Amino acid sequence: MGKFPIPIVCVLLLCFLVSFSEAEYRKYKDPKVPLSRRIKDLLSRMTLEEKIGQMTQVERSVATPEAMKKYFIGSVLSGGGSVPAPKASAETWVKMVNQIQNAALSTPLGIPMIYGIDAVHGHNNVYNATIFPHNVGLGVTRDPVLIKKIGEATALEVRATGIPYVFAPCIAVCRDPRWGRCLESYSEDPQIVRSMTEIIPGLQGDIPEKSRKGTPFVAGKNKVAACAKHFVGDGGTNKGINENNTIINYKGLLGIHMPAYHDSVIKGVATVMISYTSWNGKKMHANRDLVTGYLKNKLRFRGFVISDWQGIDRITSPPHANYSYSVEAGVSAGIDMIMVPYNFTEFIDDLTYQVKNNIIPVSRINDAVARILRVKFTMGLFENPLADLSLTNQLGSKEHRELAREAVRKSLVLLKNGKSAHKPLLPLPKKASKILVAGSHADNLGNQCGGWTITWQGLTGNDLTSGTTILDAIKQTVDPATKVVYNENPDANFIKSNKFSYAVVIVGEPPYAETFGDSLNLTIAEPGPSTITNVCGYIQCVVVLVTGRPVVIQPYLSKIDALVAAWLPGSEGQGVADVLYGDFAFTGKLARTWFKTVDQLPMNVGDKHYDPLFPFGFGLTTNLTKY
Repeated sequence: MGKFPIPIVCVLLLCFLVSFSEAEYRKYKDPKVPLSRRIKDLLSRMTLEEKIGQMTQVERSVATPEAMKKYFIGSVLSGGGSVPAPKASAETWVKMVNQIQNAALSTPLGIPMIYGIDAVHGHNNVYNATIFPHNVGLGVTRDPVLIKKIGEATALEVRATGIPYVFAPCIAVCRDPRWGRCLESYSEDPQIVRSMTEIIPGLQGDIPEKSRKGTPFVAGKNKVAACAKHFVGDGGTNKGINENNTIINYKGLLGIHMPAYHDSVIKGVATVMISYTSWNGKKMHANRDLVTGYLKNKLRFRGFVISDWQGIDRITSPPHANYSYSVEAGVSAGIDMIMVPYNFTEFIDDLTYQVKNNIIPVSRINDAVARILRVKFTMGLFENPLADLSLTNQLGSKEHRELAREAVRKSLVLLKNGKSAHKPLLPLPKKASKILVAGSHADNLGNQCGGWTITWQGLTGNDLTSGTTILDAIKQTVDPATKVVYNENPDANFIKSNKFSYAVVIVGEPPYAETFGDSLNLTIAEPGPSTITNVCGYIQCVVVLVTGRPVVIQPYLSKIDALVAAWLPGSEGQGVADVLYGDFAFTGKLARTWFKTVDQLPMNVGDKHYDPLFPFGFGLTTNLTKY
């Protein structure tokens, strides 16, 4: 070989250094590069397999390091009750999430995965987290400032476990309490639901001024990406049957069920989840006119759209009957991320085949992936993909529990107070010789938290998490000299043989979620009615209802001296005692109509034949007790 002249060697060396530095420098990894250019740069480097991997969300139980690397999985979730270990600590959660994340980061492009979880009334899957009242109670407060604070607290507790994404809030407008998800709805009134979307800036942070409409926003490591759900009309199904058909004209859909989505998009919500339901017979998961046409084009939503759990499967009846069609219909409708959640290779194979055979255009895939990447970049996931332990002390913190206690106080509705207005029973006297506390929900933390607590359907009993039962709260509130007798279901003889000053009867619904909560009769199960009859027939009583919606109460109303709707108050039962005993006044006003009989349903405020037991907006007040 001949020798190169020195100038040529220098030029070659310079070219090598330039090309090497260019190979090392990736625009998408540079936070100083404008967001649109980062997205464009990363997209240009991605193979079809990497793009489809980004569109795939799998359950944590199948998110092995091998699967994350081989299929370039873009997102992982915990289904209801899916935890790394029973009563897992925040540290255990962080370790699990980081293990999955490290697998995602080890792929050639190092795109971080986004981990999602249901945090629908606090960080409800996690042991020792603060469990806030369900939305049915929060709507009663009509207090957007409080709801924003709850969003802030929830974000901190979720981030404490290393998770950056929550499937909340549910902004359904429940028009029929027979629906098993009514507990997840703030109100039958779209205006109240709109005001409650203030939880979104609580979860995500306040969107910067002059932000482009519809741009997702998440303000750093103490905030989480939110998810407005379930688009759209899920609260209006026929007879309140879950996942059923919402029969309403276009004007009605836009007037009742759509306004909260408009507000959510304006507030920078990062993601939107599609509903299992149909609108006038058309499955929402396959409704391109509404998902792409209205949400993406008209509302200019620029975050990503996610399916519900096996949502595309349910496009067909029975579910999964024609999966390749479901994949085509769902992705073509505009769904960007598919919550598979288990059999992800089938989804990946079907979608890959459809793109390679021009059934679904690459442009649709690029749109989906660009939206997913936009959220990930905006959240700072590329800069801070791994969680640390700096927020673990936020889980179930005293400050958050006090906030939940305040929310309980403000969510209570006083429906009756005394046999006559001149003789109110509430507030109750703290000093009495002997009082009775009775009912299936008096000493049962699981019952007062309801569904979506530790497990999907919730749990009954006191071993699910930490908190204060209403019985314990009463014991802590009354005078030390007052004897508190607890009997879950006393008979008449027990009542007669004791000289009680008064009784607090706490009854309601068992925990449930989704379809398991659908009810055509809305009655309180035994022994609830028997307890009311046995106790209130002989002594002065206040009945506290712990339910996810209005229930049949008219047959017992004449026997009851005072009646309180406590909804599903969550882990901080002390808030109930605070108001029963007059340390705070009742302020809650019904955000739902309370029917006389189920034959009246659906019945909502503004209907022509409106004849409720307690109307929308009703709620008595009390004076504070001075000691």
